[in-house]
Amino acid sequence: MYKENPKTAGSGIICCIPQTGVCPIKCDDCFFQGGRSYLEPLADNLPNMPAGYCARNVVRVNDGNDSNNKSDLVMEETKHYPMKFYNTSIPKDIERFNDPVVLTLNPGKMTDCDIHILDPIPKNLMFVRVRTNTWNLGLVRRAIEYYAKNDIAVVLTFMAYYSLESIPEEHRGKYIYRKRTLNSYYAITTEAWRSVMQNFEDEIRVYSCGKIEGEKGKTSCKYCGNCLREYFATQDKMFPAIEVII
Repeated sequence: MYKENPKTAGSGIICCIPQTGVCPIKCDDCFFQGGRSYLEPLADNLPNMPAGYCARNVVRVNDGNDSNNKSDLVMEETKHYPMKFYNTSIPKDIERFNDPVVLTLNPGKMTDCDIHILDPIPKNLMFVRVRTNTWNLGLVRRAIEYYAKNDIAVVLTFMAYYSLESIPEEHRGKYIYRKRTLNSYYAITTEAWRSVMQNFEDEIRVYSCGKIEGEKGKTSCKYCGNCLREYFATQDKMFPAIEVII
């Protein structure tokens, strides 16, 4: 039976995972395979596919796992959804997908040290996600200087940590133990989030994942809108309207 992601409830987005098993990327602090997913136990609840055509919702393919893991299977199992976008942290064959794709730039061990650079930038690149914390802002700036300057939206996804030891000692005051959607983590404070976003306030193609991060905000997708905006903008770019002159 299909299980809805509580984070996207009420947002106009519905999620699916066509594969079984865990993601091959194995990012630290990943909710999907850290034993805290809304789909636990994974062995009993994957694949997780909404029935029907989902005509009134945009389908987010792979809110867990990765669309470039068994990509042929992923595209086959989602071909009946009229509105969808894919999610990957593997920077290859993006243009193979016939719908918009979101790329995570700094997965796993890359989080604080490097980003993926796509050259050329595929027309179906919907936006890029940067796993963001208070000590990797130089990396965030690199992503912005490349992608935002090429009119690709850069969405800062703020990291949350299961263990306080994952946070450098000098940054621990910028994080607070709090509940997000279902689980509690050491997550950025609203004050620290505002300080980070202020660095990029003049960048019109830079957004936060979530309207307001921190203990004063809500992480639900229905308060955000980034994915819906960029999905339809990317569709227009991929399939420009043909002007008919009568």
